[in-house]
Amino acid sequence: MGAVLQLAAVYNVIWGAWVVLLPEHFFEITHMPVPENLTIWQGMGMIVGVYGIGYWLASYDAIRHWPIVLVGFLGKIFGPLGFLMNYFILESVPFEFSYTLYTNDLIWWVPFFLILKTVHETTNWKLTA
Repeated sequence: MGAVLQLAAVYNVIWGAWVVLLPEHFFEITHMPVPENLTIWQGMGMIVGVYGIGYWLASYDAIRHWPIVLVGFLGKIFGPLGFLMNYFILESVPFEFSYTLYTNDLIWWVPFFLILKTVHETTNWKLTA
């Protein structure tokens, strides 16, 4: 569990720094138009980076710090759902935006689920001090 969370932490900090420091780069490599205002995109990068810090801290004791893992897991579920809604229903984002989902969300579903499953089996979701 610790290794998975540390890997997620490193990934999130790097991805977040990339988006904050080079906000146009993702749009350039995906050949999407660069938004006029990149502040929201950079804000997303900051949030992803901060999640990375949380994952690193949780890696020392995932059982005790399971709420951090749960919040991260929920973000990894709701992010793709938000994309699907915006792509299929609202038709407000291009398909290329889905590229962020593969490494930010989808590849983490199974490991985060297994961590939470282990936490549930170990503690029955009791908060411990």
